Amino acid sequence: MNQHVLAAIRSQPWAIMPGYLEAIEAIALRVLDDPAVLALKDDGHQERQLSAVAAMGERAPGTRKAMLRDGIGMLPLLGPVFPRSNIMTEYSGAASLDIAAADLRALQASPEVRQILMVIDSPGGAVAQVNDFARLVAASPKPISVHVTGLCCSAAYWIGSAAAGGISLDPTGVVGSIGVLISTSYQVDPDANGRRDLEIASTNAPNKRPDLSTPEGQAVVRQMLDGIEDIFIQTVARGRGVTEATVRSEFGKGGTLTGKAAKAAGMVDRIEADGLDGAIRRLAKAGPAAPRRTAAANTLTLAQLRAS
Repeated sequence: MNQHVLAAIRSQPWAIMPGYLEAIEAIALRVLDDPAVLALKDDGHQERQLSAVAAMGERAPGTRKAMLRDGIGMLPLLGPVFPRSNIMTEYSGAASLDIAAADLRALQASPEVRQILMVIDSPGGAVAQVNDFARLVAASPKPISVHVTGLCCSAAYWIGSAAAGGISLDPTGVVGSIGVLISTSYQVDPDANGRRDLEIASTNAPNKRPDLSTPEGQAVVRQMLDGIEDIFIQTVARGRGVTEATVRSEFGKGGTLTGKAAKAAGMVDRIEADGLDGAIRRLAKAGPAAPRRTAAANTLTLAQLRAS
């Protein structure tokens, strides 16, 4: 069972800080190994963050996790990002893009919401649906800004960079980790039962199971990752108003930047000395902003964006 779980995790590309992918593998195995873990929630990180967001306002009508204060709808994106709810989102404090998309549409439709503030503290996550969600953010009929309370890395930065209202950062906030990775393994010795797994691919599909112990096999996987990274970089460049070359050379090269260094590189727009509360007060004081698209954009869904 455990090997099947690892194989499922390792079969897909991730836009996440490397250490967190190892943690996701460990948590998934721990949950399945010990049913008692299912009775536990996460380590408290997401609950603390949601409590901090909740302290800034009241639950926005028609949403699961969004909050409302002074006309500002706050959409939290906390923890590792997954396309749909799963054991990680239910028990380990991860974020579901399906839930976030539903909350975003509710905020867009609410007459009480003038502007939307995404509150991000995430190391990134699975690649699936991230670009779709970033396009949903970019197409919002109501202005969306981002405030980073901790991490806004990899998939989370992919999404946050699409916000037309810009990105503000806690003085100790971290952004970047632009790039795509995959965790994998290949068998070196027979397994504990003395049996060696064997897979045979069809004649015209030699790259279905490349030999990852060779540079040629690794190049096959890297080509796929590079294709996803190209889309990642295009989205960041478009959202931040810079060239793709600038993203490749100045936005950390897969590493992260913090505070003033992130602002100097153009990865964020301002350092918010008063943190999340300061970002909310600033947006509330600014008053309503003109929508960038017609209200028809309010009906866009992830499925429609994928089809476009």
